[in-house]
Amino acid sequence: MKRIVLAALTAASLFGAAPAGAAEGVITYKSLAPDTAFDLARAALNQCRKDGYQVAVVVVDRFGVPLVMMRDRYAGSLGIKVAEAKARAAQVFARDTSELAKMLRTGEINRPLGNLPELMFVAGGLVIQAEGSTLGAVGVSGGSGGDKDEHCAKAGLAAVQDKLEF
Repeated sequence: MKRIVLAALTAASLFGAAPAGAAEGVITYKSLAPDTAFDLARAALNQCRKDGYQVAVVVVDRFGVPLVMMRDRYAGSLGIKVAEAKARAAQVFARDTSELAKMLRTGEINRPLGNLPELMFVAGGLVIQAEGSTLGAVGVSGGSGGDKDEHCAKAGLAAVQDKLEF
């Protein structure tokens, strides 16, 4: 009996079964490092400064929990809340908020979803993904239009892209 169990375990390890010690009730996932989130937010903020805008930037993790919140000194008082709502909407739906806004307008998204608390369907929120995994999202607010916010968020993502490739 011991030989059969040993042979089965050996065969399983050779042919790609779950690693030894892996529990059925345990999952693993990729997570955005706080330092990378900070670098992303800083790059987005700097791009908006370069473009002449004072903004707020929020980076949330894969669960929608904020990792980084930054507000330039003259950014509006609601900037953090709006940036977080954009980031959270992108994270929840795993789509950029400019796409979500379009889907809401065309009826592809049910209108009541656009009224969910703590979510904002306005351009400026981008999903952070790497190798098929959603790591979180970034939201930018204050760039005098969602397209300008999105431009800054894209600059932030571009600045850390090499850190997101595993």
